[in-house]
Amino acid sequence: MGRLDGKVVVITGTSSGQGQVAAVRFAQEGAKIAGCGRSAERQQETARLVAEAGGEMHSTVLDLTDPEAVVAWMDEVAAHFGGIDVLYNNAGEPKFGPPDVMPVEDWKFTIANELDIVFYATRAAWPHLKKRGAGANIIMVGSVSGMIGVGGLPQSAHSATKQGIVGMTRQLAAEGALDGIRVNCVSPGLIDTPATSQFIEMGAPGPLGSLMGRLPLGRPGVSIEVVNAALFLASDEASYITGVNLPVDGGLTVLQ
Repeated sequence: MGRLDGKVVVITGTSSGQGQVAAVRFAQEGAKIAGCGRSAERQQETARLVAEAGGEMHSTVLDLTDPEAVVAWMDEVAAHFGGIDVLYNNAGEPKFGPPDVMPVEDWKFTIANELDIVFYATRAAWPHLKKRGAGANIIMVGSVSGMIGVGGLPQSAHSATKQGIVGMTRQLAAEGALDGIRVNCVSPGLIDTPATSQFIEMGAPGPLGSLMGRLPLGRPGVSIEVVNAALFLASDEASYITGVNLPVDGGLTVLQ
């Protein structure tokens, strides 16, 4: 028996990184996966990995910044699988820069691709989750950057969106409780992904060098460690947990 047997899990951003890892891991636990991304080729690769894990995936190429397209996709997924049990708001794409240099367009891009898309997906999934009732839940992805100030890499826009995610988690948990919908958040710290590996390899001279030196567990995390935390929160093992922001950060935030 898998921890998510028979559950329909919608995961945004499954083309690579943590989203791809989540699709495979959740499928291994018995979930039926619906995933979206911007690359048809990468989505096909994720679907292949899910199939190899013994799972089933409904794969879509989608621009999450288009709210009506997101509604149409979510409705299609619900019709295809007969409902939705879990929404995993994984997708996000920030731009970085000091506030006096960062173009306004980059600020707007980050807000659109890290905060707006989470609301759009949640908005579209909410009526389907309400129909499921008890057991339905949403997993948000925050960041330690939404909890503490992080030096080395200028990221005011990213920090703003992730603080917004943490706040949205608490409010949606309060609003969803009467309908049986739980809402929780995982907040990764320094995780070795395709987007961060080049900076990690740079070590001390790089923008993340000082951060790596402060990690109590002495190493960056890996994607599966974030996904396993999300898996617990999505499962019925966490049936009495809602409104939680769980850092997956090697102990970084305990130093603050």
